[in-house]
Amino acid sequence: MNTILMLLKATKENKPSTNQISEASKNKLFNKLILTGTFLVLLAAAYFFVILQNDFLEFNTERTSNFFGATFMVIATSLLAFKVLFFIFMLFRYFKYKPIASVTNDELPNVTVIVPAYNEGKQVYDTLVSLTNSDFPKEKLQLISIDDGSVDNTWQWMQKAKIDLGATLEIYKQPKNKGKRHALYRGFNLGTGDVFVTVDSDSIVTPETLRNLVSPFVTNKKVGAVAGNIRVLNKHKTIIPKMLDVSFVLSFEFVRSAESTLNTVLCTPGALAAYRSSAVFKILPKWINQTFMGQASDIGEDRAMTNMILNQGNHVLFQSNAVAYTNVPEKYKNLYKMFIRWARSNVRENIEMAKYVFTNFREGTKAGARLLFFNQAYKIIMSYPFLLFMLYFVATHPLLFLTSTLVSILVLSTFPVLFYSKKYNLKESLWIYSYSLLHTFGLFWITPYAIATANKRGWLTRGISNEKKDSKVITLQPKLTN
Repeated sequence: MNTILMLLKATKENKPSTNQISEASKNKLFNKLILTGTFLVLLAAAYFFVILQNDFLEFNTERTSNFFGATFMVIATSLLAFKVLFFIFMLFRYFKYKPIASVTNDELPNVTVIVPAYNEGKQVYDTLVSLTNSDFPKEKLQLISIDDGSVDNTWQWMQKAKIDLGATLEIYKQPKNKGKRHALYRGFNLGTGDVFVTVDSDSIVTPETLRNLVSPFVTNKKVGAVAGNIRVLNKHKTIIPKMLDVSFVLSFEFVRSAESTLNTVLCTPGALAAYRSSAVFKILPKWINQTFMGQASDIGEDRAMTNMILNQGNHVLFQSNAVAYTNVPEKYKNLYKMFIRWARSNVRENIEMAKYVFTNFREGTKAGARLLFFNQAYKIIMSYPFLLFMLYFVATHPLLFLTSTLVSILVLSTFPVLFYSKKYNLKESLWIYSYSLLHTFGLFWITPYAIATANKRGWLTRGISNEKKDSKVITLQPKLTN
């Protein structure tokens, strides 16, 4: 953690101005108002939930009085029971999880780290510096960074990194923007390591991350891929990153820990993941030429790679002790675009997973993998029925809908709060309540929309942010080319 704080401090070129300090004070006040407002709304909902008990009983009686209502209630109750049992199961698996400790320097494999970059500006430089500061034998490390046709000063920052870091780093430039998948593909073909590690160009790794990430490949020959542990780098800037940090901790340190005990982590994140090179080369032609509904796939390259490696019969694990801090969207528009991209990929890859998960795709038990698949699939299948019911509930009983939804948020968000506060910080954990409100009322449409537009292409969030536009353009001598 100290290393991360030092890196963050080193990236600040100037001391904060008076205006910046004033802005920070305003942000703190705004944050307090948001949290206070969140709790006032939730507590008011709890009060009305008690007051309106007779109305809820009448509504439930009304719903079960006809065939369609009764059928829906049976389905909803069954799915609720499944969710409760699934949560208990995942909690049990979580307590069985233990990250694999690092092997010795002599045992560590040769590793190729690939960092694709597009319109990343100075952040790619910080990413590459953090990787070269890794506690990893230099003679076993190959570091490759590929500029995917950026139109800002990313290439110049990569050139500066090459000058500063020397032979440790290899840099390449795509002739035009082809997409992250093609940049990774080039890196895979250039790589010489036994293990490939992919790192997003807006991520910072801790010194021990690489060695912890690749150690499972040494201790278990069945491992084909390993997911890293992702935290939020810019969580101190705005509200959305604060919310996402709590969400990420639950998604990675709880969900993926449990999945790891089943040898079936469903997605190795693009921000930090590792793959056995032999497993990659077996599916590389299929991966780079992947299509969906007749169109080339240019999103979800991480989930697709994970899916194909699982289909080979390999294990996919999670290492909580291999941490990367990555930047996340700070505005609602970029947030929902990111979630649309993830949701479309989820729809596509669940269809692909359905083709093999009920076959004899690997040795040993496959029940865990099938259970994880069902938990993903039913959410997609029931997306539209629940959306229609929600709209009906809102139209006929708006107060009951609002009250029950807010009380559900209050109850269901308590576990993430307890989980995050036990590991990190109680005050920061409270942001999950605000995030749940945002997700429920501001992002509920993502999955239905992603299903309807699953065939659409496009990264959606790739571009130059205002911060990157304002970053200082550097001039380097001599100019390097590759």
